[in-house]
Amino acid sequence: MVNDYSFLDNLELDGEISQAQSDRRNHAGDFGTRDEDEVEPNVVVFAKSTTDVSTIVSAANDHDIPVTPYAAGTGLEGNATPIEGGISLDTTRMDSVREIRPDDLQIDVEAGAIGDEVNEALERYGLFFPPLPSSGAISTIGGMIATDASGQRTVKYGEVADWVLALEVVLPDGSVIEAGSKAVKTSSGYNLKELLVGSEGTLGIITCATLKLAGRPEQVKGGRAVFPTLNDATEAISDAVTSGVDVAKIELIDDRTALLANDYADTDLPEQPMVFVEFHANHGIDEEIDFCRTIFETHELERMEIAAGEKMEQLWQVRKDITYAAEEYDPDLDIGPPGDVTVPISQYPEMIAEVRAIAEEYDFFVPCFGHAGDGNLHYFVLADYDDPEEAAHAQEAYATLVERAIKLNGTATGEHGIGVGKRKFMEREHGEAAVDAMRAIKQALDPKETLNPGKIFPPKDDSEDEDSRDESESLEIDTDSG
Repeated sequence: MVNDYSFLDNLELDGEISQAQSDRRNHAGDFGTRDEDEVEPNVVVFAKSTTDVSTIVSAANDHDIPVTPYAAGTGLEGNATPIEGGISLDTTRMDSVREIRPDDLQIDVEAGAIGDEVNEALERYGLFFPPLPSSGAISTIGGMIATDASGQRTVKYGEVADWVLALEVVLPDGSVIEAGSKAVKTSSGYNLKELLVGSEGTLGIITCATLKLAGRPEQVKGGRAVFPTLNDATEAISDAVTSGVDVAKIELIDDRTALLANDYADTDLPEQPMVFVEFHANHGIDEEIDFCRTIFETHELERMEIAAGEKMEQLWQVRKDITYAAEEYDPDLDIGPPGDVTVPISQYPEMIAEVRAIAEEYDFFVPCFGHAGDGNLHYFVLADYDDPEEAAHAQEAYATLVERAIKLNGTATGEHGIGVGKRKFMEREHGEAAVDAMRAIKQALDPKETLNPGKIFPPKDDSEDEDSRDESESLEIDTDSG
């Protein structure tokens, strides 16, 4: 590793270069990095412009120094952990809205802008950016795009990627390109925009994005439905989605998660599976709610409460508290790496059944919940991760669930990305040839491995015991998990 960073002193930047211990410590990992797996960068650069990013990346590439992009640090798979040291390039000071074009339903926004702040800027136009993940209040637009994020509204509005028109990106040699188009469609050339979305900063650093927008719905209502069994709840969700119910959010918590919620908030909710729903419409919202209720009733619906405004928020609160409830449930147990599998909607009931079966087989408490409308399931394997034997057993249970999801034609990660946490599943999900093709793209664009090295791809050393690798380098989690 190169230790001489004096070349940075000769660079003209609008931003700031820091080697302060506090800054390096704050950039040693993200929310998904355990303390023992954190790696402090040698230098932190707080970029303020695309020119800053280009200047730093070009110089780092010339000096063979790795650069790890860093935004809000809300990732859950160690995506922003500088595992080879070098430079942590922080883009959070690049947070301006460059232009809003309401007539085109478009916004140009810098990568460091926080999701909710973007929607605040759009409010006076009656517009919003619909696909924000649950962490929209604390995560950046660039980070969302880099990890191909999604959230609770995916069932109606799709992923963040579906709303990206164009990207300004700094490549590993420091050159700046525009990928995509401000036109709503294009068939011109390779689709570099889609290649860069979800690349986790390994192919380029996003500095600005052109996003599509939508009008704010005039009617919003939502609430929760209670079912006698987990199978009833999951079948009801699958039936509602395949029947075409126009729902903006449809979320599941199982009975074990309901138990956590009661313990956390001192409430007396039924410790049964619950489905949370939210509807958006400009007219006819009550008819859509009735349609959903009719379908739910064919699956032994016990109770369904729907409201608007503050009352709706109160009904949803238990869903929002899940991560905090799990963290505080038992002081002797940790929540472990965040499960983030996604399967086809027809396989969702089967995936839920697999969670329950694996929990019983391995004898762990495994609450599950998730964005059920798009087949995305989150789960925690609660265990004592300070006990090496129990930690290994819990990680095996976690990995087995990922394997089951892949066998159900699903994916290891629906919205958190690969980072370092899920590298071991890449070849199992995509096949060796496909992963080699991805490696070839990385090599072509970044032959010196300047940008975010050590992410996405499993180590080439076949002698490494895959079962001993961390399925997730993460044992800490925040609300980005759901």
